[in-house]
Amino acid sequence: MRSSPSIVPADRLDRDIYLVLEDFGARAGCAWRETDEADTDRETILRHIISGQYAYPLRIVCFNPVEGWSRDATSDIADALAERAAHTGAEIPPALQDFINTNATRSFDVQLALPLRGVA
Repeated sequence: MRSSPSIVPADRLDRDIYLVLEDFGARAGCAWRETDEADTDRETILRHIISGQYAYPLRIVCFNPVEGWSRDATSDIADALAERAAHTGAEIPPALQDFINTNATRSFDVQLALPLRGVA
């Protein structure tokens, strides 16, 4: 069987592409988020999750169409988010904290800032 050449230039596909499955609640269910092609790299996905553009991420997949592979990247992303939060001191919303706690493969011991009342 002869395969046809792709009509999409290979350089646009020869990279790792990340997609996020998000939970939109009981009524709407779960869906793969529609994402601009330029926003599917690992760094952008991490930035968007940290900034709250994904409220309830469930699963992250990574694939490379040119190399012909795909994998579940959920744990890798959870580890990276936990590490980034630990190093930047970013405030982590409860839903994202649940995502990290559920999926991270390493424990990151971080002392969270707590409001201290009456301390001068």
